[in-house]
Order: sequence, then structure tokens, then C-alpha cells
Amino acid sequence: MTKKVRGIALLALALSVTAVPADASAAACKDVGNKYNLPFSVCDDELFIFAANYKPFEATVDGTRQGTRVFDEVIGNKLRAAFPDVKIKYATWDLPVRYEDLKKAGVTPDIIIEDPKSRIDRDLEPMGWVGDLTPSLQQAGIDLNTLNKAAVELVKSRSDGGVYGVPLFIDEHVLLYNKKIFDKFGVRYPKPGTTYDDAYKLAKKLTRDDGLDHYKGYMQHPDQYLEFNQAGLYPFQPTTSEEPKPEELKVSITGDGWKQYVENLYRFLEIPRNDFTTVTDFFKGDMSQPGHLAMAVETLSRLNMYAGNELFIEDGDEESFKEQAKSVDIGVTAVPVLKRGSKTLYQPNTRAAFIPPSAPHKDQALRITKWLVSEEAQTELSKQGIKAVLQTPAVVSNFGKSVPELAKLDTSAVYWGENAAVSNYQNTEFWDLPLWSVFRQHVLRDGMTPEQSLAVSEQQDIPGYIKAQAGAGKDW
Repeated sequence: MTKKVRGIALLALALSVTAVPADASAAACKDVGNKYNLPFSVCDDELFIFAANYKPFEATVDGTRQGTRVFDEVIGNKLRAAFPDVKIKYATWDLPVRYEDLKKAGVTPDIIIEDPKSRIDRDLEPMGWVGDLTPSLQQAGIDLNTLNKAAVELVKSRSDGGVYGVPLFIDEHVLLYNKKIFDKFGVRYPKPGTTYDDAYKLAKKLTRDDGLDHYKGYMQHPDQYLEFNQAGLYPFQPTTSEEPKPEELKVSITGDGWKQYVENLYRFLEIPRNDFTTVTDFFKGDMSQPGHLAMAVETLSRLNMYAGNELFIEDGDEESFKEQAKSVDIGVTAVPVLKRGSKTLYQPNTRAAFIPPSAPHKDQALRITKWLVSEEAQTELSKQGIKAVLQTPAVVSNFGKSVPELAKLDTSAVYWGENAAVSNYQNTEFWDLPLWSVFRQHVLRDGMTPEQSLAVSEQQDIPGYIKAQAGAGKDW
């Protein structure tokens, strides 16, 4: 009797085992189509991190159009080591998928690393991928008060009264200068605290000829100068709602503060033969010869490229950068300040982590985000030549330590000063306004004065843009 019962039990067990599908333990995966017709999928046991609008992450692309190497070497490998229990999948925008591909496939990233300044309203809100994280951040123990105040304020200013994301790092704007040109003409280098008045005097001294060589003194991209303005000017006027309709938007850029700010850069453009072309002329952009621009306001990611950090140089450009570097001896300092004694820099060119309300692994995503702004992770970013949002002595002192090329440079100015913070943004809606028209159209092409260019932009360009976008169904 016992043998018979045991045999029935063994048979039942065998039947139960054979009844389970062979792949029952395998995770379900969703294929994501893309314009390159390359295979890409996200499985439900993977925490998916998707990054966009940070060019260095796109620098290295393999034959299957995967762009993971830069992220992995900058922070991804350390992240996986910190979370061995989490299966992490990472992808960069267009390598090979885009937002619309993910949405069509029904895939929601767990963490999105994005530019909060313009992309919350332009991309993330229409996708339904942002929501107020305030209670979640409190529960996870993420203290925004420890992070760069201007970066936090920037995220808040786009978050419709809440907090949509957590700033991670800043692609800071700095002033690069070519020591070879300064040394050639016996001119002192700029330093932290250099004012625009000082920089203007230097620009006039260094816009000059030497035989067949013509040197330009100074380049600063006017679009970025307005977009990240140091005066903390904000073009939008308060309405009665955090999400006003397009017809309710109020914009003002003709006040005294805006006029003074535009005039400050306008004088550099009036220096004879210091014509604006592009800030990448610091190495070689539109100018015919490398090494003929004395000063340029650029981003830290460009400094990494110009210094020869192979990780930040796009595939195929290594030899050309190496050749152009022979004409440049790089110096780096803080961007000029508006007045003597000020330490106010550009508003932060930050990237932030966003966790969509429908993220499949929200709790894990919060744990990872907390780690990304920890001293351990922020120190790692700083070591890689990236400005951190947590600025403890350990983080600051380790800047560039993992990049041999940066060790040759004095980078002490990277963490100098304070980023300008946007203010008075309550009851406004952020539209990516065509402020480029002020300088690049009306000053550089139309020959207008600062006062004229601001007035035409406010009265014609901006209202026309808003009307056209609203007519196309946009509400950002």
C-alpha cells in the first residue's frame, strides 16, 4: 500500500513538472521598433534607465547602434556594483530608440536622465512621464536641500508647483582661454572673479594681427548667454494658474534689466574684426585656422574633449582633435561676472533624474536615484570631469582625478562661485521661446540695437511663435 501511494505521488509530481512551460521562469520582454530596424527590447525584470540630451553619452556607438560605453564608464559600472541585486538596462536617445518608439511599444523607463529646462514641457509631460515626487522623495530619504540650490530651483520652476525630478550633474559653462595667445602678447590670464568689463578689455587687446595671423579675442554664444542668464532674468510674467493656456501667457523682455544684460554682450560683438562665428572656434569651428581664438565661454563636456579625454570625443574625431590641440594650450576659469565682487555664474546647465508615475520599478528607481546623489556617486562623477550637484570637500577635491588629461590643467575654478537661480516662476508655464532672435537675427543680421532687438522679439517673434505652436496643438 505504501509503495502504491508513493508511486502515485511521484507520478503526480512528474506530471506537475512537465505541465510547467520550459520558459516560465524567463522574464517577459517587449520589443521596441525603431527607424534603424535594429533589435531592442526591455524585459520586465530589468530596471530601465534612458538618457537624452547629453551629447557625451552619444560619443561612442558600436556597430549595432548601441551607445552604452560612456555612461557605463562614467557611472554605470559603479551603479551596477552598488546594486548587484538589480538588473539594469541602459540606453541613450536614438541609440537606437527614441521616446516615441518606447511609447508605441508600451515601454515606460524607470529613470529618465534629461534636461529639465526645456524638455519637461516639450517631451516628458506629453508622454505622461512626470509627476510630483515630493512625498516619494521624502519617503526615500532624498534631501534636495543638500544639492546645488540653483539646480533644484530650476527643476522646481518647471514642475507646476511640485518637484518632477532630482538634479544629478551640471554641464557647467566655463571660460576657456588659449595660454599661447596670452603669452605671445604678454597679457595676464583671466581668473575667477574676472568681470565682463575686464574680459572686454582683454578681448580688445587680443583681437589683433601678427603678420598673416589674425586673432580674435572673445566668443560667447548669445543664445546660451540669454538662456542661462546670470542676472536671473525670467521672461514670463505670473498668471493665475500653474498651467496657463497659451493665450494667457505674458512675456516681458524689454525692462531695464534685460536691456543692460543684452548691452553687456553687445559691446563684444562691436569690437572690430571680433565677429561672432561659433564658440567651437576655440579649437577649430568656422575659422580657417585652429588656435586663433583667445577666449570662449564653453561647457565642461567641451573641456573634456579639448583636453583629449577620448571618452568624450566622438568616434572618428580623435585624430583631428589631437592635431588641433597642438595650437592650443588650455586654461580654464569661471565665466566672467557681472560686477566686481560677484560670484554669480550662469544658471545651471543641469541634467536630472525623472521617475515616471507608471515606472514598473519605482521603489528600486528611488533607491538608485538616492545613490546617484550620494557622496559616493557624486564623487565618481566629479572624478570623471563632470560637475556634481552635491559639493562636499571630497566631491570637489576629486574633480578630474580619473582623467589623466585633466590632471595637466588647473581646474580649481570649476566649483568656484554660485549658479544664478531662476525666481518668480510661480503661476507661469515654460515655453522654449525663440530668444535666439534677439542676437542672431536682429543684432547680427538685421543690425539692430539691443533696445530694438528686444522690442521686436517681444512684440513680434515671441507672440508669433506662441500662436504658431498653439495652432499646432502644443501647450508647452
